[in-house]
Amino acid sequence: MIAVVRTRTLHALRASLSGAETAAAAAQATAEQRQLAGDLAADSAIRAENTVEELRAELGRATAAAARLEGELDTLQAQSLLDTEDRQALRMLLRTARKQSSRGDRVYVLFRFGELHSVHATRDAAEIAAEAKGAARDGWTSPTTCCDGALASEIPWRIRPLPLDGTR
Repeated sequence: MIAVVRTRTLHALRASLSGAETAAAAAQATAEQRQLAGDLAADSAIRAENTVEELRAELGRATAAAARLEGELDTLQAQSLLDTEDRQALRMLLRTARKQSSRGDRVYVLFRFGELHSVHATRDAAEIAAEAKGAARDGWTSPTTCCDGALASEIPWRIRPLPLDGTR
């Protein structure tokens, strides 16, 4: 069977074939570009997954380090509180020791009109005792300045420190 085709139809078929070949080449190029883009996207996705895994591992290490440091901080805070309490207790013991050592070397004798009224461990205790018996709250002077030229029996209240011998 022989088919007769006209020239015009043949030119139309050849033009159509040429257009189809051009379209096929363009489609082939587009497919290759899309394949390349897909490969790049797959590579990017793999790199992103690897980066996510690395970041999760780093987050785990950072969380563990933060927990460890928080534990150390709690320990250091507790130690600091203990140190503060220890310093406070030592200061109190030192004050007590100083008071006891200062008490041991002298006593304060309270006189009323030249006669012995009472004996006290501190000057403040002697002043408090005198004030409780009616002495003025102010006007206390040192023994050297209060008794110059006056008789001891003329002074209403007087405190005199007396050293204790043999206590050291």
